Amino acid sequence: MSEFAGFISDKLEIKLLILYIADRLVEAAPFEVLQELSMCDQGVDYFAFSDCLADLVRTEHLTLKDDKYLITRKGRDNIRACESGLPYSVRTQVDKAVVAFNHKLRRSSLVTSQVSPRPKGGFTVSLSLSDELDNIMKMELMVTQERMARKIERNFQSWAEDIYSKIIEILYEDGTKGKGNNE
Repeated sequence: MSEFAGFISDKLEIKLLILYIADRLVEAAPFEVLQELSMCDQGVDYFAFSDCLADLVRTEHLTLKDDKYLITRKGRDNIRACESGLPYSVRTQVDKAVVAFNHKLRRSSLVTSQVSPRPKGGFTVSLSLSDELDNIMKMELMVTQERMARKIERNFQSWAEDIYSKIIEILYEDGTKGKGNNE
């Protein structure tokens, strides 16, 4: 992801960068996500990043719960007062990456799927698509093979909105498609 060479030069700037990212994420994030988003500048290396992240937790700018980091009120107040200390080009690049990541997070919370074995054999694939307010589609399918169930699950995760649109289209048709016009 790195486009810029070394605008971030010390631990204070790395801490600001981490707080800047955490302030813009829609939910708590694991270490790997914060690391990936922080690697927008070649001045940030793994060891410095790790040290700074641990310092931010120790100083209560971030909290760590269930292996995910979340910005605290103290962290928000500090980054909002100091964010202009980060180079504009770095902030711009981080903003683009965070927008893409937030979109992925939101979508993953709206599109859910699960495969579970059935007591008498086969598998149930549970699929759900929601908007910000409520479920808009929920269905369960029974299939005989786990391989098939996993493929359905993956395809739904990739194309849930298209699948929903196609189902609505098929169900809303006038009923004559594919039938001889015997009416």
